[in-house]
Amino acid sequence: MSDTKIEQNAVARVHYTGTLPETGEVFDTSEGRDPLTYLVGHGQMIPGFEEEMMGATQGERREFTLEPERAYGHPIQELISELPKDQFAQLEESGVDIEVGMTLVAQTFQGPAPFIITAVEEETITADFNHAMAGKTLKFSVEVVDVRPATDEEINHGHAHGPGGVEH
Repeated sequence: MSDTKIEQNAVARVHYTGTLPETGEVFDTSEGRDPLTYLVGHGQMIPGFEEEMMGATQGERREFTLEPERAYGHPIQELISELPKDQFAQLEESGVDIEVGMTLVAQTFQGPAPFIITAVEEETITADFNHAMAGKTLKFSVEVVDVRPATDEEINHGHAHGPGGVEH
């Protein structure tokens, strides 16, 4: 059993379950999958998750709740847009009924940008480009499977390699 702690430039492998405290709904889990592997301190995880896991060692379990400020932030009004309905004509012609709650992906200069349909009007469709978890309080239950020091190559590349990381 490793006594390496989760700290800057460590590679952590964790099993986790994320729930919404108000409803108990599971929004993400590694259950039934390989553990999540991440390079600590390189922006791969939401800030509060990394902060709460600092100092944990192999076999340790932690539970914590993150307010929006430490998770995905609050919704930003500028990321909600009314778009002309004719921009969705190709989808509708292919038989897709555009409905509130639907998630679609726009192709932008910065790459794919997922958005949620929040309103469908006669001439416009309202698209919310905020992260789906923006504004939500999140609860996590996390078990540390393994922690090891990162290699120089992993630190230079900014991500973990090997099992659960990027294969080379």
